[in-house]
Amino acid sequence: MNDNAWIIAIAASIGAAIPIALAAVGAILHERSGVLNLGVEGMMLIGAMAAFLAADAWGNVWLALVCGVLAGGALGLLHGVITISLRANQIVTGLALVIFGTGLAKFLGEPVNGLKRPVKIDPLEVAGLGDLPILGPVLFAQDVLVYASIALVVAVSLYIYRSRAGLALRAVGESPAAADAQGIAVSRVRYVHVLAGGLLAGAGGAYQALARAPSWNQEYTINGLGWIALTLVVFSNWRPGRALIGAVVFGFALRSQFTFQTEGIDFPPQVWLQMAPYLLTILVLIVTSSPGARRRLGAPAALGVPYSRDER
Repeated sequence: MNDNAWIIAIAASIGAAIPIALAAVGAILHERSGVLNLGVEGMMLIGAMAAFLAADAWGNVWLALVCGVLAGGALGLLHGVITISLRANQIVTGLALVIFGTGLAKFLGEPVNGLKRPVKIDPLEVAGLGDLPILGPVLFAQDVLVYASIALVVAVSLYIYRSRAGLALRAVGESPAAADAQGIAVSRVRYVHVLAGGLLAGAGGAYQALARAPSWNQEYTINGLGWIALTLVVFSNWRPGRALIGAVVFGFALRSQFTFQTEGIDFPPQVWLQMAPYLLTILVLIVTSSPGARRRLGAPAALGVPYSRDER
């Protein structure tokens, strides 16, 4: 067994987990407000496309990252308008956003399809700690966004469970009518967190384009990462910390395929990626249609249910 190969695979899985973790945490904020979000894949694609185009145009990795974040936020805001203000079916709207995001990314990204990444988010050198055996490459040879993303997960957890705003968020997700009766602006809370969810999904897509994917490819740059993020939302019981741990596990599965092959183990992650959209859609339909399934999985009680003050 090649121990160095496994250490490299584990180190790579941390970075591979970040796009999934960012999108999953964004979806948790999104859905904690009671708005179901199946459009994460589309938001990540838009964020990745915008970041790559900005990097190609200006050659500045941080400006490109901002552009990707804002692009994801714009799609998140569109999702909010359709589902919160217009009260459209949230499952249909989310799937429509995936189709829209995929088509727009393919159209706008066509001129740069196959082009190598013009700039890259490079790993940090943490006072020579990256040279330490085992822990060095795993913990101290990552880029700044890896550390920032981990801190973000901790901050979001504290926000949801230890702040007044987080309490209002959970109240809106559980019972918007009761929250409204207590003076909480339900629509405002939902809009803020739907926008935050889009921004984080865009950040995940931008990070994938600027740090993970070697070139722009409409089919493979994101390639199901948004669906994996949504799966983690359900299996983490809508808890950011658990979603981060799950993202690392998926990151290991995605990045270690070559290590498995060198060890003579056949492990094709592409099979999961191809099945994920269909399996997730079935799972979401079960969760949103069955109160019992919601309670068992820990979903917000009002997830997927539009709210109007006139219907209280």
